[in-house]
Amino acid sequence: MDYREHIQRSIDYIESHLGERITVEGLAAREGFSACHYYRVFAAYTGLPVMGYVRKRRLEHAASRLAQGGRVLDIALEFGFESHAGFTHAFQRAYGAPPERYRLHAAERAPHPVSLALHLNHHLTGGIVMEPRIVARPAFKVAGYALRTTSVDGENHRAIPAFWQDYMNTRSESLHKALTPVSHAEYGLCMDMDMETGAFNYVIGLEVPEGASVPEGLHTATVPAATYAVFTTPPSDGPGFVSSIQNTWGYIYEEWFPGSGYEYAPGCCDYELYDERCISETGKQIDIAIPVVKK
Repeated sequence: MDYREHIQRSIDYIESHLGERITVEGLAAREGFSACHYYRVFAAYTGLPVMGYVRKRRLEHAASRLAQGGRVLDIALEFGFESHAGFTHAFQRAYGAPPERYRLHAAERAPHPVSLALHLNHHLTGGIVMEPRIVARPAFKVAGYALRTTSVDGENHRAIPAFWQDYMNTRSESLHKALTPVSHAEYGLCMDMDMETGAFNYVIGLEVPEGASVPEGLHTATVPAATYAVFTTPPSDGPGFVSSIQNTWGYIYEEWFPGSGYEYAPGCCDYELYDERCISETGKQIDIAIPVVKK
């Protein structure tokens, strides 16, 4: 069974248990994954963190029920919300109106079942097959800037590019001058993931020696020792560079992981490495390093 079937089974299970307590750990155990690995696989296939997806489906079904009538509190409790206030806040954030106002204009239609077969279209151009390098790295320290963001509602897809743009325009040169780094290659790291909320720290930084002096105001973090599967993106030019990176991430979770014999290593973090290969206008490449353990 490939990963798509596992995640589709989870989607089907969520759909029929929306009024019950659902956890990342419980869903992962049902499919034989560690919670850490499952969390990332689920997000790769659906584009949402697990609990963000659960909340989204609960709200979609609640919106349908509002159109059918019934007390708002009863509908809130039916779909796993603990209070009228909590449900109203979540609903207004999602639909731009409180439940009472929304129901005045809502159409009475049930949400369609979710099918991954209809929605998944992430494939590397030309069917490229990548084999990663398996590399063990000791712990290392980075210094730079951190952004707290979330994968809920795709916020990270907007916030991280803007963060990079601001960094390149106003901070990059000063960071390189302020530090004495191991190298001038830049890291983009996802750290301190909260699997319940989807929040995480995104860090742009340089590797610095342990014990190095870091100016006040810079964020420092230690990347744990890990074994990494390191993928190098296909050479690309101009606008295709971003697509190449996104497609490589899709390939890792949808094509490579299922048959690899590995899963995501808990307590670790992945990173993108931007070095001299991505400076030129043609043939740009980066490395994507995923911490792994044998199943």
